[in-house]
Amino acid sequence: MGLHVLLVDDDTERATTLRAALRAAGYKVIGEVRSAVELMARVRATKPDVIIIDRDSPDRDTLEHLCMITRDDPRPIVMFTQDRDQAMMHEALKAGVSAYVVDGLSAERVRPIVEVALARFEQWQALRQELDQAQANLAERKVIERAKGIVMKQRSCSEEEAYRLMRKTAMDRNVRLSQVAESVVAMAELLT
Repeated sequence: MGLHVLLVDDDTERATTLRAALRAAGYKVIGEVRSAVELMARVRATKPDVIIIDRDSPDRDTLEHLCMITRDDPRPIVMFTQDRDQAMMHEALKAGVSAYVVDGLSAERVRPIVEVALARFEQWQALRQELDQAQANLAERKVIERAKGIVMKQRSCSEEEAYRLMRKTAMDRNVRLSQVAESVVAMAELLT
């Protein structure tokens, strides 16, 4: 079974052509949207594998809704357009568009374009997860360092001894070191 596609196009004739090209490429069109206002609700209702937008030029409403989808329910987005404006292209990519294709709508190009968009989206998602993990690790390290400072001050001990005490507490309670550190920091803030 092919990918499930939500098609966004305000031109009925153009949408018919694109729908036929998508079906010929092995994709299943599970919904069609005429305006950006309907987009978010339809994405939530149909949960498409990919969103394909065909517009002469992307408008602000469409880009704003794409930003919300990218933030709340990310998925690959392909935009076919006639707009060659570099600024608009950058805005679309910033909004979450995986492939911005100018004058490129032809039946034989649909599948490769969608496949590239899917690959780019997966790569972006992996980078996003790595970034989120790195930020979480950094936040944990900051809390641990802060907690070590508090323990060092309270116990008049070295950094190594403070770390050892916190680590032993984490092991005894079967919790993560960062959780012990958060408790130390929270208690210190409560008592100051």
